[in-house]
Amino acid sequence: MIAIAKEHKVNEQIRVRQIRLIGDEGEQVGIIDTRDAMRMAREKGLDLVMVSPQAVPPVCRLLDYGRFRYEQQQNEKENRKRARAQEVKAIKFRVKIDDHDFNTKTNHVRRFLGEGHKVKVTIMFRGRERTHPELGERILHRVADVLSDIGAPESAPSMMGMDMNMIMVPKAPKKSVDTGEVSRDAGDASAPAQPAAAVPADAEVGSA
Repeated sequence: MIAIAKEHKVNEQIRVRQIRLIGDEGEQVGIIDTRDAMRMAREKGLDLVMVSPQAVPPVCRLLDYGRFRYEQQQNEKENRKRARAQEVKAIKFRVKIDDHDFNTKTNHVRRFLGEGHKVKVTIMFRGRERTHPELGERILHRVADVLSDIGAPESAPSMMGMDMNMIMVPKAPKKSVDTGEVSRDAGDASAPAQPAAAVPADAEVGSA
């Protein structure tokens, strides 16, 4: 389909004497008077749209402009929706993070994954913490374990400057057979919550 900008001239807005016409089936009609092209458009119940104003003579096409604009707007809406779904979100953790902050940030990651986004999980190191990258890896593995039901690491954790990063990607939803039982994922209140393991105190290092 030929892309047509919103500012392109349509029907009576076309004031040149002659145009090169493309028919509604994409066929080349040739160079004709604009008045004849307008008559053809009216007979077919279509619009005459200038698609290439810089050509000599300008190129116009017969089409249903209202329908085209609607389809173009729907395509643009779908493209924006896909772009949002492919957006990479970012959540940052500290090496010395407490359980409350860990759970809060992990829940943010879960929400983003549930919306279909990729999430970059970053561990920010301070001072001498950088000499203990295993502490950052431990947190990232912990995040991956907690979120294993909804996402998975795209690759192993990697250092970049003072930060360690890991990309989490959403898992495709599984097709399940309805057995009449309430699953843990469906919100079984009787199922005990799995406590998150804290980073051992003897693994922490001092900041510069």
